[in-house]
Amino acid sequence: MATTPPTNSSPGGTLTLRLPYKYSPSSSHSSPPLDFLHRTWSVTHSTLSMWRSARNVRITYRPLAPTKDGRPRIDDLVEYENLSGSGGVKTVAGVDTGNWDLLANNSTQKDTTSWDWRGNGWLFFVSSHWEVLGWGERKNEETGEVEERWVVTWFASTLFTKEGVDVYSDRPEGGSKELMEEVLRVLGEVLEGGGEGTRSLKEMVERDMREVKISLPWKER
Repeated sequence: MATTPPTNSSPGGTLTLRLPYKYSPSSSHSSPPLDFLHRTWSVTHSTLSMWRSARNVRITYRPLAPTKDGRPRIDDLVEYENLSGSGGVKTVAGVDTGNWDLLANNSTQKDTTSWDWRGNGWLFFVSSHWEVLGWGERKNEETGEVEERWVVTWFASTLFTKEGVDVYSDRPEGGSKELMEEVLRVLGEVLEGGGEGTRSLKEMVERDMREVKISLPWKER
């Protein structure tokens, strides 16, 4: 169910991630409220090779009406630019629908960690699955105000891409160095803890995880 955002107010604060349901169906987790997801996120790190030739990759999630059986839906717009900065903004648009079938207790309503994506327009025949492995926010210790939010996602393999992992920040310039280092450290520990079952995923993350170039300001469509 949806919960209050986990707070990581300092490098020593609490930060937790889980394994994808593919590797650990009963993995314990907390679900981000939909309004936590509903914003524009900068992709700061990714294992996806296509982002090595891109910059300013951002994903905007906007609310949509749920399905008839109550599953959440969100509008999913990816925008990015050529690495060189030439040309305009490229987009990939689709719709995400909550997938409760993979949960150990698939009667759990309101879960927002498991999603199925389907493309819009000429991409209507393309689908994929992705999950929230962790999420949270960092607050200013003195004022209590939120300074940055983060999300780690895993995406399953498709006909066009291998499975992989993304790290998001709600700051256009990307997450703070300390927070991103902590996220990547905990991710490595969680994958290591999966043993032989997650060995290939761990090796892929170690081999392919890269920073995604950010060069502000973003171009607008």
